[in-house]
Amino acid sequence: MGVLIKNGTIVTAENEFKGDVYIAGGKIIAIGAKLGHRPDDEVVDATGKYVLPGGVDQHVHFSFTYNGSKVRGFETSNAAAVGGTTTLIEFVNQEKGKGLIETLEAYKASDADGIAMVDYGFHSVMTDPRDEVIEEIPKLAEAGYPTMKLFMAYKGMFFHADDDAILKALRKGKEAGVTIMVHAENADMIDVLTKQLIAEGKTEPYYHAVSRPPVVEAEATRRAIYLAELAGAPLYVVHVTCKEALEEIKQAYNRGQAVFGETCSHYLVLDTEDLARPNFEGAKYVCSPALRTAEHRQALWQAVDRKWLNAISSDHCGFDFAEQKHMGFGEGKSFADIPNGAPSLQNRLNILWTYGVCEGKISRTRLVDLFSTMPAKINGLETKGHIDVGYDADLVVFDPEYRGIMSAQNNLEGVDYSPFEGFEQKGRPETVFLRGMKIVDNGTYVGQKGQGRFVPGKPYGAAYED
Repeated sequence: MGVLIKNGTIVTAENEFKGDVYIAGGKIIAIGAKLGHRPDDEVVDATGKYVLPGGVDQHVHFSFTYNGSKVRGFETSNAAAVGGTTTLIEFVNQEKGKGLIETLEAYKASDADGIAMVDYGFHSVMTDPRDEVIEEIPKLAEAGYPTMKLFMAYKGMFFHADDDAILKALRKGKEAGVTIMVHAENADMIDVLTKQLIAEGKTEPYYHAVSRPPVVEAEATRRAIYLAELAGAPLYVVHVTCKEALEEIKQAYNRGQAVFGETCSHYLVLDTEDLARPNFEGAKYVCSPALRTAEHRQALWQAVDRKWLNAISSDHCGFDFAEQKHMGFGEGKSFADIPNGAPSLQNRLNILWTYGVCEGKISRTRLVDLFSTMPAKINGLETKGHIDVGYDADLVVFDPEYRGIMSAQNNLEGVDYSPFEGFEQKGRPETVFLRGMKIVDNGTYVGQKGQGRFVPGKPYGAAYED
């Protein structure tokens, strides 16, 4: 059975126009005005609504573990679906003593296949930069994993990467079109500031931001840019949060260097005042890099509008408040013991529409580029993130007239709080299709566990384009 979505306003990264979309066999078959259909086809009337490509969230954490306590996994990926996201890309830390691909394949088989409710891919995170591991990097592209991330932060942690590892990864990655991503924060600066603050008795969640000021991010961003320049390789900086780091990226790009970056939905609407909330509530907002002040939010909105940053991800990390965030509560504990991360998978599109499009900060076409199209291109997903004939039928019928309130009570992330609790919501993904299958109807998840598929990425993504 095919599906005809008729009378909607189709929005792509380039333009928007009134029209119909006909889908069959999991693909977009036709786009046009007043398309015909077979008698047994489903017809969705999108009059007064927008038809968007399904979102691609290139930055989620379903496998992250802190002090033996794990975040919520792919069993909560239906939260992405009701938020209009149909493809997720998860970061998988290389296991000590194992290869990059070996680790990815094992995680895929045990934690994603048969569980995921939307399509998915993976970034490798190199944690054990032995020579034989460096030599394996080009093989990632052949296996469908054309991206790798390295953590410049978290001194002393097994996944911390020094400059030596980053430079080697950049050089080896460019041989096969693997895009190297970095979490850019200076680990030594953070370590010194953290120890100083704790010694001074400044242990509340707010001091998480004091221990990781903008200069920490800016310095690491600049250093990564120089490493990429030496390697002659492109660089992708994840979750950019501050004006100073943004300026480093802009200057490098203006010099002709292939340096790109993303930001995340929570950095666009939250700030350090949230970390200062009383009764340990600020722990809900501990994430890294830290939340910034309002002036940085304004700079980030300008950056995504003017294409200085080219994607907006969720950086979803589902630790609960009652137990996991409270690891940093009590005598002898501090902000340094609070698991980093915010649960933000479901509301990425809602935040971008309500506080971006509705407030005139970004256009609808720019939203589509940031939410869907460019993340697909960055990660080599050739049939995702766009509405055109031959693409996967991942489509969102978006109702701009809906009004609601964001809350943990109506959230599927499996966590006991939402960082956007009480936020006004204008519009919602009313109907969502994954490869032609309806997985959301009237804002409710109606799909099935395990219907998501692994989507291999192609090498030489957008970071390699002229």
